[in-house]
Amino acid sequence: MDKYSILPILQKIPLFAELSEEDHDEIIDHLVLEYVPANTIIFSQGDSGNKMYIIKNGLVKVCIIENMQEKELAILGENEFFGEMALISDEPRNAIIKTLEELEVFTLSKEDFIILTSTNQHVATLINDEFIRRVKNNQKLNI
Repeated sequence: MDKYSILPILQKIPLFAELSEEDHDEIIDHLVLEYVPANTIIFSQGDSGNKMYIIKNGLVKVCIIENMQEKELAILGENEFFGEMALISDEPRNAIIKTLEELEVFTLSKEDFIILTSTNQHVATLINDEFIRRVKNNQKLNI
């Protein structure tokens, strides 16, 4: 993967923005670029979490099923990320992610995520802080 094409994307993501060049290189070494067609469910509520996603291009809808109806929580686009909650907590996915248009997404597998956070304290601390922020936000949304 071309470091110089993904580095600007990582630098725009709050979770990774303040990492060192060495930290960025380590993350880039583990990323895989995937293409997902429009109107595709990437994962559903209750699925096990096997990777996190960083959006290069495209849009996804985050929703949950509540009282047998779909409730939209957010629309995510370029430079945003999702799926890290299940990797950190080892809990099932708490939402549904659907593509609204063709999607280019960088993925980080659970295995690589565990290696990265266990060998790099700075990355682990940033991810932990983001996890706590999202848990609090999810509590406000009653997820």
